[in-house]
Amino acid sequence: MADVLAAQQQGKADSALRTLTGISIAHWVSHFHLLVLPMLFPFLKEKLGVGYIELGFALTVFAVVSGLTQAPTGYLVDHLGARKILLIGLALGGFALILLGLHLSYASLIACAVLLGLANSVYHPADYAILAEHMDEARMGRAFSIHTFAGYLGGAVAPAIVAALVTVSGGTGALIASGAIGVLVALLLVVMNIPDAGAHKKKPGAANAPKQAVITPALIMLTVLFTLLSLSVAGINNFGVVALMSGYGASYSAANVALTAFLGASAAGVLAGGFLADYTVRHGYVAAACFAANAAIVLLIALVTLPGWALTATMTAAGFLSGVIAPSRDMLVRNAAPPGAAGRAFGIVSTGFNLGGIVSPLLFGWIMDQNAPHWVFGASVIFMVATVVLSPFTERKPQDKP
Repeated sequence: MADVLAAQQQGKADSALRTLTGISIAHWVSHFHLLVLPMLFPFLKEKLGVGYIELGFALTVFAVVSGLTQAPTGYLVDHLGARKILLIGLALGGFALILLGLHLSYASLIACAVLLGLANSVYHPADYAILAEHMDEARMGRAFSIHTFAGYLGGAVAPAIVAALVTVSGGTGALIASGAIGVLVALLLVVMNIPDAGAHKKKPGAANAPKQAVITPALIMLTVLFTLLSLSVAGINNFGVVALMSGYGASYSAANVALTAFLGASAAGVLAGGFLADYTVRHGYVAAACFAANAAIVLLIALVTLPGWALTATMTAAGFLSGVIAPSRDMLVRNAAPPGAAGRAFGIVSTGFNLGGIVSPLLFGWIMDQNAPHWVFGASVIFMVATVVLSPFTERKPQDKP
């Protein structure tokens, strides 16, 4: 009997590891695809003959579509199954980039942004539904942390991968190869036999559970916080390379190294932030402290033209601090979520990222078109300071806790 139980436990552990690995790879793709178009802005600007505000508009279209479809996609996940929706999202995002590479025009760029927005709306509801249903409850936090880290890592390596693809195959080839990654990962998840999840698999009695009010003042404030967090890093993520090239005299390769350092350190910061979140309870104050320090670092970048090594080191520090905040941010949402409504709560506050994604491309594209690249970092500082001011107020008061 003991041997049977041990075998069952090992089988569950192996299944959980396979599931976490597959879902984390999918999340890696989602963040990688987020940065493919921004990394190709110099190529697209030259080939399409448009300005940065037109390119930024494509990112705004992406954010609007993703924001409007995220909640409906959550319902599809519940009713059709998370596995199927996730595979469709991976394939759709991949084909969007492939089709843009095969037919390069501004209209195709906007169509690609629409399809990428649809694909992006899939990942959070599908990923978290599968993880929540199939991970060991005792290791759920670490599973979420690894999932988040994988996404950050996808963004971290995107500049280097896209730059390498451009060198080998040109901008068009980079689009097609980047899209093929999404299709191949969808096939990989099929081979790995990733499990399904969704309301259609729940026990019948779950449907009779009382409904909870989810839209609360705390979650509205957290949605604003998520919007500010998005705005504080979006300019650096999407326009950091072109800003460093045009305003700081950095070469394309040096600018990509600096941004890769920023994004890579963000991924490392997520893991470090997980330990910090486990050993602290005032997560709003942790977030405020991290972003206060980050604002000072990014202000230095905005005001001073640093030599290459110093720029990379400074960007590394800024990226690390922006990653450290992520687990504390998620703990704030978990603490504010009504009982049994964590998924819906995360869905609501995540729209803040979409709101930031709608505004930031137009704002930072306009800044670049005004030939003010230093303000890409200066505006980020302003949003970081606003985050510092708001973060302590997102703490749930003890008397408000159930």
